[in-house]
Amino acid sequence: MPRDVHAPATATRSSSPLDRRLGPIDAAAIVVSNVIGGGIFFVPIIVAQMVGTSGAILWVWLIGGALAFAGAMAYAELSALRPRAGGEYVYLREAFGPLAAFLTGWTSFVAGFSGAIAASALALADYVGRFIPAAADATPIFTVPLPFIPLIVSRKALVALVPIAVLSFIHIRGLGPGRIVQNILAALKAGALALIVAFGFMMAFPGGGEPAAQSGVVFVKLSGILLALVPIMFTYSGWNAAVYVSEEVRNPERNVPLALGLGTLTVIVLYVALNALYLHVLGAAQLAALPGRLLDVVGERLFGVAAANAIGVFAIVSLSASISAMTLAGPRVYYAMAQDGLFLDAASRVHPRFHTPAVSIIAQSLWTVVLVLCGTLSQLVSYTGFAVILFAGISVASLFVLRRRHPDAPRPFRAWGYPWAPAIFVLACAAMVVNEMIRNGATALTGVAIIAAGIPVYFVFRRR
Repeated sequence: MPRDVHAPATATRSSSPLDRRLGPIDAAAIVVSNVIGGGIFFVPIIVAQMVGTSGAILWVWLIGGALAFAGAMAYAELSALRPRAGGEYVYLREAFGPLAAFLTGWTSFVAGFSGAIAASALALADYVGRFIPAAADATPIFTVPLPFIPLIVSRKALVALVPIAVLSFIHIRGLGPGRIVQNILAALKAGALALIVAFGFMMAFPGGGEPAAQSGVVFVKLSGILLALVPIMFTYSGWNAAVYVSEEVRNPERNVPLALGLGTLTVIVLYVALNALYLHVLGAAQLAALPGRLLDVVGERLFGVAAANAIGVFAIVSLSASISAMTLAGPRVYYAMAQDGLFLDAASRVHPRFHTPAVSIIAQSLWTVVLVLCGTLSQLVSYTGFAVILFAGISVASLFVLRRRHPDAPRPFRAWGYPWAPAIFVLACAAMVVNEMIRNGATALTGVAIIAAGIPVYFVFRRR
């Protein structure tokens, strides 16, 4: 039977079949890996085209980071109030009811996590193709003629399936091996970016010379900043990743907020530093004019053509870390849904030996395989990309609802800057969603249709 969604906010589960083995560093590593993906290597070009001056570019990245941090602090209070697996599914269920919660979980399963994993795995196969050309060969080997969604098997698809299978297996085997692999990949990713920034500035200013591009502050139209914030917030998305594993974090009331703050601040510092490096090496005009492959261009400018192979290795590690983090986080949402009777019954069970939501991990990996093998379905990510911002804004809005509904509930952590910081975050998310609807109406409406398709699915589960 589904839980009572109007249960008092002080109620907590007395025990959990999931292991509480994650510390604040483990959870922060999930945040860092989830946030830092391919976006930071092409979104700065888009932002430079929208904003145009070096100083304004850095300021808009700082504004985006401040919004992400405000959202993280709101989630920190929610996670301390409800330290359960599932993240925003739990918060939306208790603030706005089970349908709203189901739709965020539905979107996460159909496109949010699964689609992002599929896209990252295919990109990883492309980078492997730098070293083994056959690995990036998309020529079909054979086709499985399923109705509506024929599955096309190619060498590239098979290579993309390898990290999905390997990392799913590792995370099924328990938090012990899972967190070790995740921490190593996250450390390699963040460490490599820090080295790129450090050595990049050393190469850009040999002997302590002046920067290649000055970054004086120039006034920019508010409309340009608002437009630039949309891709920037997409690039920062994932700052909430630690809340999905709250039920597996030791002392979650303290450690989940700590992980959210530490992980988000780490990403903000790296992102602003990388953009400063891009601007010093290229300048705003050259940055805006690039056709793509930003890191390759900067790497070759600083370190020579030989840097391309090192960048390829970094990309493989970075994408692997992202796949690992999403493989760990996503299934906790479906596990929480299944406990409420809103997903496959088997997904509510925990592996008796490894204490992981193994069925949820397998379900996500199987759908991801379908997305990898069916190229057209990979467009789900672009169609529902705005939903990341939409549901994040609604989740932060639930903070106001739960404070009003349960004013006396114990709150081990209170959101910094309440009510102004979360209110600004919610308004910014609303503005970005409306802007996306106006600018990319057809794509956004398709995304809305995909989200709405979850409504009849919800009633099927409820009737059952």
